[in-house]
Amino acid sequence: MNKLLLTLFASIASLLMLATSTFAQFPNPCYGWNLGNTLESTWGYPSPTQALFNSAGSAGFNTVRIPCAWDFNANQTNHQINPAYMAQVKQAVDWALAAGMTVVINDHWDGGWLQLTGTNNPTINAKMNSYWSQIATTFAGYDSRLIFAAANEPTCSTAAQMAELTGYYQTFINAVRAAGGNNASRWVVIQGPGTDIDATDSLMNTLPSDSTKGRLMVEIHYYSPYQFTLLSSDVSWGSMFYFWGNGYHSLTMPSRNSTWGEEAYMDAEFQKMTAKFISKGIPVIIGEFGAYARGNLTGSDYDLNYASTTYFDKTVVNTARNHGMYPIFWSTPGYLFDWATGAANSPLVVDSITGRGSLPPLSTNGGPIANGTYKIESRNSGLVLDASGWGTANGTQINQWSYTGGANQLWTVTNLGNNQYSIIGVQSGKSIDINGWSSTNGTKVQLWDYSGGNNQKFTFTETRTGYYRITPVLAPGSCLDVTGYSSANGASVQLWSYGSGANEEWALQTP
Repeated sequence: MNKLLLTLFASIASLLMLATSTFAQFPNPCYGWNLGNTLESTWGYPSPTQALFNSAGSAGFNTVRIPCAWDFNANQTNHQINPAYMAQVKQAVDWALAAGMTVVINDHWDGGWLQLTGTNNPTINAKMNSYWSQIATTFAGYDSRLIFAAANEPTCSTAAQMAELTGYYQTFINAVRAAGGNNASRWVVIQGPGTDIDATDSLMNTLPSDSTKGRLMVEIHYYSPYQFTLLSSDVSWGSMFYFWGNGYHSLTMPSRNSTWGEEAYMDAEFQKMTAKFISKGIPVIIGEFGAYARGNLTGSDYDLNYASTTYFDKTVVNTARNHGMYPIFWSTPGYLFDWATGAANSPLVVDSITGRGSLPPLSTNGGPIANGTYKIESRNSGLVLDASGWGTANGTQINQWSYTGGANQLWTVTNLGNNQYSIIGVQSGKSIDINGWSSTNGTKVQLWDYSGGNNQKFTFTETRTGYYRITPVLAPGSCLDVTGYSSANGASVQLWSYGSGANEEWALQTP
């Protein structure tokens, strides 16, 4: 074999090793959430439960970031962590791993002890060494699904502060590697200055050394534009944005539309991290992101704002994935789930950050739903309308099934005027149809060639934000209903008198 071929094969082998090792630490795609305001807080929030992690795993999350407060729970003289607190964190990690998740534990704000001045502080360095030595020793037997992150959002704005911070990161890495066990190969994460993309791009030009090659990640956060994601009142430098993204701007409140920071901006920001780190084999996680609905709005303004936030979250997840990054949504007790029971509180938000879709823009076509192609999801089960068995023949049963993105689960919805819509299967080109023009409870809902009959025309009536009753024009007192209130794959959809059940409420989402 000649030298040129040997060089070529060596290059290919090197690339394959990079692809299989460097990016193997997180599930791909990564659907992550934060156990925020819980183990890092002193505000009396509830402790997590096993039911919470099980529920999150069942909802589609495969990654959890667990913010921690080690300094607050340590002896300030000898820097020893309270054993009860260590046990509490360990229990949360165990529950998350048992639920099938990759886990990140960090040192969060934690009282703000990691203060940078531009000069090494021996006390900070001693704490960094002591805390991470204890943490790494406790978890030495845990496999690569457990990842350590040094800090949260370190305030850093100068080259001198960046050099100081890099020194503390070096201490963090050295402490983890020296603890033995699986820590020799464990992935570790260091945060960019303020976890801000632009500051990270300009200041983070030297990384700490690591005796274990290819196990270092960088973390940034994404809340841009801040006026849309987190700003809670108008301020001198800018006003709140309520509406973000292509197709989601308001015609009635144009002063509240985002004027910067939309899709193209997001893509350009993520590209900076791709060029600086990912292209060099250094993975990047988005440890926090999120947009949240405005409680001060009502009616259609609230609906459009809510839809816009789900679209923002979905766009972060999709754009991050396109750039090889790993996004983790910022969540606090009671937002996505009840921390005690695990009950889902925000299923439409969960959908937007677990790859299942976002709410569409507000309609401008004279009806509540914009013309477009959707997946149609049951509020009761989280499953979607599905043409059974990928069938395309007349009479194919419509049922519910876990969303796979198949064309048999996508429906083109078209306004026919007077709030009447056709619902046509993308795969079959056939209409959702009420069998035999019947208005009797239990009548089969099926596919059939579209003829424009009142058994193939439907109205949408909003029952709660993001959910609709779907009523055939043929039977105005009835609706599409999942048989027996079932949450199982394959349960049939039927015609039934409307009774306000969750099995009779549907969300239309952009796939």
